[in-house]
Amino acid sequence: MVKRSVMVVIQTSLKCAVFAVVSAVLLFSCSSADEMTALLDQVEKLNISRDNYTLGKALTDKQKKTARQNTVQEAAPGTWKFKDKDLYVVADRNTDRVIILYEQHEKASGKKTQELIGSLFFEFGDPTVMAHDKVIYWAFDSKGKVSEEQYGKIKDAKGQLQILATVKLNSSEKIMGNPESKSVYYIISSEPVLKQIKLR
Repeated sequence: MVKRSVMVVIQTSLKCAVFAVVSAVLLFSCSSADEMTALLDQVEKLNISRDNYTLGKALTDKQKKTARQNTVQEAAPGTWKFKDKDLYVVADRNTDRVIILYEQHEKASGKKTQELIGSLFFEFGDPTVMAHDKVIYWAFDSKGKVSEEQYGKIKDAKGQLQILATVKLNSSEKIMGNPESKSVYYIISSEPVLKQIKLR
């Protein structure tokens, strides 16, 4: 009788422990999902777009059709990637919301590079930073694009930049130089969102 009572207590304790663990996991998952949604909502409000795709925004039915027809296999876990003309799009598999937009040109002519840079300037205005004649960088906080002046003041004051999203263009050669070809790419992403995805 004593043994049976002990077994009942052990089984009850195990059930309670399992329930507590499952509850904690579910609570953490809900908390993470809520945090991810809130982040993506903030990013979407910035309206950082290329070719009708907006960072943080869910794919439309038409875009999903394009995605299914042009899927790229090597997507990170929890995401799917596809190509629409020259633009690569990475979306969160759970929500279909855009988390990365990028273009990569391994042998871009001087003309192609200038066209690409021109289109980014037209879309996003003056950059936040230009560095080493090979990098152009637009940074966005929750209020919008961070200007070069704002960036300089924060850096001079040794303050912390609360960057929500970035547009970054890299060139293997000097941007204003004119070699026959150069490797050039840009990427549009949100580091806080990418960190959340890695934590899942």
